Amino acid sequence: MSQKTGETGCWILASQPLGVPDGSVYWTIDVFPTKELAEQAKGPHGTVVESLGKVWLLSIGDKPMLASQGTRVTQIGPLNVEKGRSYTAQYMEAVLQLGMVSKTHLHSGIEAFYTESGETCLETPDGRQIGKNGSDIVVPEGVPMELTAVGTEARRGLILILHDASKPPTTLVDSWKSRHLCESAK
Repeated sequence: MSQKTGETGCWILASQPLGVPDGSVYWTIDVFPTKELAEQAKGPHGTVVESLGKVWLLSIGDKPMLASQGTRVTQIGPLNVEKGRSYTAQYMEAVLQLGMVSKTHLHSGIEAFYTESGETCLETPDGRQIGKNGSDIVVPEGVPMELTAVGTEARRGLILILHDASKPPTTLVDSWKSRHLCESAK
């Protein structure tokens, strides 16, 4: 399902309906040497994607045990979901060159960023956060944001939008304007 169209940008890799999660969940990211091994390890809420030159098993739910053939990259959470609401996990790949800036937008659910390389500066009405390998970012539902690639190399990473299944995952907004707090992080 990948929508990748070039070397830089942001693309949907997969979408998986999850139904109604039972309480808080985690986004578990594992890497496998082959797609076949990742498929064998996949649970009911797991998705296998090929991105950034690797085979990833992306899982939503409790903290799963690591399959012996895989390598655990990170677990992001707990991600607090609303009780009784049906969710879809939309997975994306982002490759942004230094200085690239996203359009101002928000999501109908939680957004989480895993950074493989480079750095991201995320500005919201509450200020800015820097995401880099080893420091994942989580943004609550409905928070307007602008993302800027900063640091010394291209930003490469994976994104989860854990959104209300009855709503579009992403909405562009013009009701909030960036204060350009990420310009000083470039």
